[in-house]
Amino acid sequence: MSDSEILQQILAVTQSLKADVSSLKTDVGSLKADVSSLKTDVGSLKADVSSLKTDVGSLKADVSSLKTDVGSLKADVSSLKTDVGSLKADVSSLKTDVGTLKTDVSSLKTDVESLKTDMKTVKSDVQDLKSDVRTLKTDMQDTKHRITSLELTLENETNRNIRLIAEGHLDLGRKLDQALMVENQKEMLLIRVNTLENEMRKLKEQMVTTS
Repeated sequence: MSDSEILQQILAVTQSLKADVSSLKTDVGSLKADVSSLKTDVGSLKADVSSLKTDVGSLKADVSSLKTDVGSLKADVSSLKTDVGSLKADVSSLKTDVGTLKTDVSSLKTDVESLKTDMKTVKSDVQDLKSDVRTLKTDMQDTKHRITSLELTLENETNRNIRLIAEGHLDLGRKLDQALMVENQKEMLLIRVNTLENEMRKLKEQMVTTS
């Protein structure tokens, strides 16, 4: 091979190497741009990761708080269930009490009606007793008048008999019998008065007891 050919080959290789170097330079520039872009992306990713870590920490705190709230709510629900059960028992007890009270009220109404009837009967009895007392008072007055009249008659008759006996116009035995008969009538009337007074006393006692 001649020097000229060798030189040409060298030139060709040199041209090829230059082209390769130029291409490599272009590739290196492109790689540098890519690296710069990647660095930017990595920085952005790092910022995103940091932000995400912060968000995750915040979310963990929120989850922990929510767990606490859920636990508290569960406790509240359990307490409310207990309260509801207690209230249901109280309502049931109150319903029973209301039923008992209604029965008592009904019984009391019946008792009141019975008492009203009894009061009417008592009032009627009191009126009857008052009427009986008035009748007894009238009878006593009549009896007292009769006693007074008999006493006057007895006194007049006795005086008259004494006068007639003194004058000798009447039989002493007959006059004495008449005097005894009048005296017996007086005794019977006195017994009647005592009986009426006892009856009045009993009626008054009955009226006091009834009142």
